[in-house]
Amino acid sequence: MEKMKKQKYYVVWNGVQPGIYDNWTDCRLQVQGYEGAIYKSFGTRKEAELAIEKTPWKYIGNKAKVVRPENPPYITESLAVDAACSGNPGEMEYRGVFVATGQQIFHVGPMKQGTNNIGEFLALVHGLAYLKKTGCTMPVYTDSHNAMLWVHQKKCKTKLERTAVNEPIFKLIERAEKWLRENDYSTTIRKWETAEWGEIPADFNRK
Repeated sequence: MEKMKKQKYYVVWNGVQPGIYDNWTDCRLQVQGYEGAIYKSFGTRKEAELAIEKTPWKYIGNKAKVVRPENPPYITESLAVDAACSGNPGEMEYRGVFVATGQQIFHVGPMKQGTNNIGEFLALVHGLAYLKKTGCTMPVYTDSHNAMLWVHQKKCKTKLERTAVNEPIFKLIERAEKWLRENDYSTTIRKWETAEWGEIPADFNRK
C-alpha cells in the first residue's frame, strides 16, 4: 500500500499575500521571485497558526527559509528598527534587528496605552543610543518618516494624553528626548523603502 504523504502547512510572513497555505504550489506563488520573502513549513495547522502570530525570526534557527536578493539595494550590515501597537492607543512594543541575520538586538514592551508613532520614535532613539554605546558605525533603518522628523527635532510631538497607565511610556519619551539633547551621534539614519524592498526586517508582521 502506498504511504500517504504527510500534510504540510506553509506560513508566509513576508510575500505577495502573507498567510497560511496548505500546499506548496500556493505557497510558492506567494514567495517565488518576491524580494525578502520569509516562509516556513509546519506539520500541523495549529503550529502554523501559532507561528504566524509571532516574529519569523523566532524560527530562523529552525531553518526558516529567508530569501534575500544577491545584491540588495539596502545595506545589510545595518540595524533596522520598528514598532507595533494593538489599538490606538493600545499595547505598544518596539525592537531592533540586525538586517544581515535577522537577529533581534533589543526589544521593549508591550506597554499599555501607547501609539505606533511613539514606538517608532523610541525604537529609533534606542537604536541610535545602542550603536553609539557599542561604537558601531553601521546605519540604522526606519520605515517611519514621522520618527525621523521627531528625532531631527529632538522632540516626541505626540498628542497622546498622559495617564497613570501610560506613565512608563512617557518616562521613556523623556529619557529619549534627554538623550537626543545631550548626545551627538555619527550614525546615518536611512529610510526603509517598504514599497520596493518589502517589510522592514524588524517588522512585527501583524498587518
